[in-house]
Amino acid sequence: MKALVYNGSRDVSVKEVPDARIERPTDVLVRITATNICGSDLHMYEGRTDLEPGKVLGHENLGVVAEVGDGVERVKVGDHVCLPFNIGCGFCRNCETGMPSYCLTANPDPEMAGAAYGFAGMGPYSGGQAEYLRVPFGDFNCLRLPEDAEEKEDDYVMVADIFPTGWHATRLAGLKPGESCVVYGAGPVGLMAAYSALLQGASQVMVVDRHPDRLRLVERMGAIAVDDSKGDPVEQILNLTDGRRADCGCECVGYQAHDHLGVEHPEMTMNNLVKSVKFTGGIGVVGIFLPSDPGASDEMARNGRLTFDMGTFWFQGQKIGTGQAPVKAYNRQLRDMIHRDRAKPSFIVSHDLPLQRAPEAYEHFDNREDGWTKVVLKPALA
Repeated sequence: MKALVYNGSRDVSVKEVPDARIERPTDVLVRITATNICGSDLHMYEGRTDLEPGKVLGHENLGVVAEVGDGVERVKVGDHVCLPFNIGCGFCRNCETGMPSYCLTANPDPEMAGAAYGFAGMGPYSGGQAEYLRVPFGDFNCLRLPEDAEEKEDDYVMVADIFPTGWHATRLAGLKPGESCVVYGAGPVGLMAAYSALLQGASQVMVVDRHPDRLRLVERMGAIAVDDSKGDPVEQILNLTDGRRADCGCECVGYQAHDHLGVEHPEMTMNNLVKSVKFTGGIGVVGIFLPSDPGASDEMARNGRLTFDMGTFWFQGQKIGTGQAPVKAYNRQLRDMIHRDRAKPSFIVSHDLPLQRAPEAYEHFDNREDGWTKVVLKPALA
């Protein structure tokens, strides 16, 4: 089958690889019809992780069931399914308590909780930027889609990761209806966090970024665009909230945060959030921070550490929630919101492209070129 393979820093290509296949009785084989390029794919693409060459990328996947193992009972051949990016077994302590993002059995590394498709450090599983994908623990991990699956494919594929991840950011932050929320980062996850806040009844949603195309999408959804290239974002948030600051905030950038001059500051968005959120307010962190960053410019950052304003954070009585979204905690509800036309996350999609154009798409997306907001790869497109 054809699949997108990581060869090294900023080097990916579509190659013929061994076919994905059923390996265990509980596996499901899915023919991929839509798979997204995610901002976290760029961390690996840029060589900022320890991803091994030869890995097939892609953790935001949707498709049609082509084959099921003998131990699969619920999922049937022909079902349209969306796949959470985190792979859970369904029966370990963490999965049973609603945290499959930290599954204790899917990743064979005894020191690691959590597994994912095509992701550095998240187990041996191939990604879905390919024609087919092996799905472990298929009955647990496959979210079946309703009859409008093909019609709303670009919406449903967002339920694999970024829509529930954005939603999770607001839940970690403790957002309540009628409250204000500030989101740092208007990439796909940040846009979904802002969109989720609006869907949950936030009275004011402010999104900090500097890319014009992304800020246009912020305004299009009904949120307030804050351009940090035009002034201190904290001061802008204070002005927008009459000095009160936001009730809560979401970090949707991660460890590669950089200023408008292009200089990296891993701590920048975290410390700006502390200053942008009220005393006793909550902060949800879904931007990726890793234990090590081989491409960082200083030793502290290379070891996954940052200079955090702990004193200010503590003195203000704020709270922080972090970590990967437990997609299955939200995906059924978000699927049903799409089905009932209460949500349409595909408004962020800028390109539907054939798999063969994935290397080009990675390059444009990595360069943050205007108009390249969210790419959906479709293996069936010519």
